[in-house]
Amino acid sequence: MADPKTLQYTAEHEWVLVDGAVATVGITAYAAEKLGDIVFVDLPKAGSSVAEGKVVGEIESTKSVSELFAPVSGEVVQINEAAAADPALINSDPYGEGWLFRVAVSDEGPLLSAEEYAAANNAEL
Repeated sequence: MADPKTLQYTAEHEWVLVDGAVATVGITAYAAEKLGDIVFVDLPKAGSSVAEGKVVGEIESTKSVSELFAPVSGEVVQINEAAAADPALINSDPYGEGWLFRVAVSDEGPLLSAEEYAAANNAEL
């Protein structure tokens, strides 16, 4: 499980963990809580290119459908098949088993620190 205090964030409620040239992406606990029970996730395909700030998928809950944005640009190198098969993982462990996809980063977008994200959303991480 990633430590939420050491991650970077987007204003659209994605978290990013950069390890070398690869970024792991997920949604925040705050977003998962606001969405409610997640029942379906549409992730970008491995091998596809994503561009920072662009829509790359959807997350569907019992309440609504939300777009998933790429926090970085690059090539998707892996998707979390377990979360795709069991989207409840995103609710139960958003910073661990509920991660969404990994990208070989070519460019990072404007990312927020944990403190900036928490302050912007009046939320705890």
